[in-house]
Amino acid sequence: MNYYIGIDLGGTFIKGGLVRKNGTIVKFDYVPTRVASGVQVVLSDIEALIEKLTDKMNGKLAGIGIGVPGIVDGKKESVVLAPNLNWKNVPVTKRLEKRFNCPVDISNDANVAGLGEARFGAGSKYKNSIFLTLGTGIGGAIIIDGKLFEGNGAAGAEIGHMIIHAGGNPCACGSHGCFETYASATALIRRTVEEMEKHKESKMWQDGSTDKVNGKTAFSHYHDDETAKKVVDEYLENLSVGVINMANIFRPEAIILGGGVSKEGPFLSESVQKLLDKSIFAGKLGPKVEVVLASLKEAGVIGAASLNM
Repeated sequence: MNYYIGIDLGGTFIKGGLVRKNGTIVKFDYVPTRVASGVQVVLSDIEALIEKLTDKMNGKLAGIGIGVPGIVDGKKESVVLAPNLNWKNVPVTKRLEKRFNCPVDISNDANVAGLGEARFGAGSKYKNSIFLTLGTGIGGAIIIDGKLFEGNGAAGAEIGHMIIHAGGNPCACGSHGCFETYASATALIRRTVEEMEKHKESKMWQDGSTDKVNGKTAFSHYHDDETAKKVVDEYLENLSVGVINMANIFRPEAIILGGGVSKEGPFLSESVQKLLDKSIFAGKLGPKVEVVLASLKEAGVIGAASLNM
């Protein structure tokens, strides 16, 4: 039997899985990402994790895939830039191919998570889908005819950095008005704190001071506090602007919502669906775009493994 390794390389942990071709993780483990120790230590830790996952493996290692929080080069050999890891122009694939004698592929971490959902999760019944991960920032993946679209030099699909408000909030990327500055979990937390400071009567204060605020705070008081409702409604409007843009450009069969904010469940997806249906080009005359929730627990690991399937 053929097996595949999927590595989800994050700023805090390196997650890895031994994966069957049907997307099932048969062995999973993780280790801390020792960013401060430098590139070579992190690469050695990845190799050690792969060795552990393949120990006593009853089959053939057919490929290794790695999801990286940054930009990879067009030849899929090196990590061009991964700010959270302090990596710049780091060769990866040839080293691992030599060590493990199998094909190695790398891609952006949001891309591989989207690929995992598209093949084995919430997007498995669709040929065309858009994946959005709503976390610290907004990552994304575009799946066209079942294949990952990465753009020129594999540097595309930066959905979080499309401009939805010209001259708007400053973004860490250096631009202004980016989608993620309005619809990420970070943006939601910022607006919650701002409105709490303006409205000391808000029931959100019952949960503690502003340093206790998280992405759930406003949602949890949506039905019993006007300030919380205002924050959530504004957030949903901003999120929907990005979703509508992607729907109009690509007209996928589905837009999949993942990341921390997606844990709000059907309330989130159904709210965005209503706003999308109201504003999508051609309305009911065009094909419907469904808003669905991500379903895989380790989409990054499974998607990375599937890069070589």
